[in-house]
Amino acid sequence: MCNAVTDHDIRREAADGVQTFAELQARTGCSDCCGCCGDEARATFEQARRQVLCKLPLVAA
Repeated sequence: MCNAVTDHDIRREAADGVQTFAELQARTGCSDCCGCCGDEARATFEQARRQVLCKLPLVAA
């Protein structure tokens, strides 16, 4: 995708607890140059975050 960061790498970072796209960029270097891959990388990250959130168990207070 960008800077040798693949969609698999992005999904793995989301599964490892990355919360924001800025944090993803800091950890991987993804989409920090020209920005051409930014939309695709952001969409992949947001989809991965939704999948992670759906897998979290519900906890009653």
